[in-house]
Amino acid sequence: MKRDPIATSGELWAEETLNRLAGTEHFAPGDLSDGALALALFDAPSDRVDFYRDHISALCEDLSGALETGATAEAVRAALSHVLFGLHGYAGDSETYDDLQNANLVRVIDRRKGLPVALGILMTDVARLTGFAMDGLDFPGHFLLRLEVGGERIIIDPFHSGTGMDAAALRGLLKLTAGVDAELQPMHYEAVSDRDVLLRLQNNIKLRLIKAQRVDQAVGIVESMLMLAPDRAVLWREAGMMNAHIGNVKSALSALETYVDREVRDAPRLEAEGVIAELRSKLN
Repeated sequence: MKRDPIATSGELWAEETLNRLAGTEHFAPGDLSDGALALALFDAPSDRVDFYRDHISALCEDLSGALETGATAEAVRAALSHVLFGLHGYAGDSETYDDLQNANLVRVIDRRKGLPVALGILMTDVARLTGFAMDGLDFPGHFLLRLEVGGERIIIDPFHSGTGMDAAALRGLLKLTAGVDAELQPMHYEAVSDRDVLLRLQNNIKLRLIKAQRVDQAVGIVESMLMLAPDRAVLWREAGMMNAHIGNVKSALSALETYVDREVRDAPRLEAEGVIAELRSKLN
């Protein structure tokens, strides 16, 4: 269950990991948490990558030890909850929810608390590395997980101790996050890609930095997202507009020119071309 040790520095491993995942269509077990650790290291540099990966391996070993052969989906869910939230003391951080540390997997492991998506990444890879199928869901406003064992599916809330969610609970959560008129739709049960899960993790940090008017740091988050998903045109636009906002004209031009090359819609492409022309005039 324990993975091979890292042979390079944490910073180099993080860059290599994101470059590898950028060209990977389907993540293997362990890739999701590795991607989250790599993203975390850009914000909180550390050469203790092996420590964090070994911790995840230890969670897997504890999960295996807590299960009997032929366990049901509910038994696996209960064991996951027991291992993460019982034995190892993880919890959703409801008291300081907007703390940026809650979306940094290094700090989440250090502090044993975090946002739904960060805790969900841990749960997902612990389940996968132990041989179970788990995915993040396209549920609005609150990150949820879907565990599948022997054809049986359970929806799990990683923020609230890994509790199971039935249809009534899901309906109540949806109305709370999307409005009283919202109703459950098939799309709410659909899995999202691991890449989108990692982008959702980083988006939490980016939005909080922008709200705090720390745009220079938010640019760095978008650049890390681009390492993971260089094909996402909207990220190039964000990088361009943020760099323009803080006066990094050359970086803004480079990002916006890349955006224009990748954008297929006429109106937003023309808008970006106007910003490019304005920025070029500042260089003359």
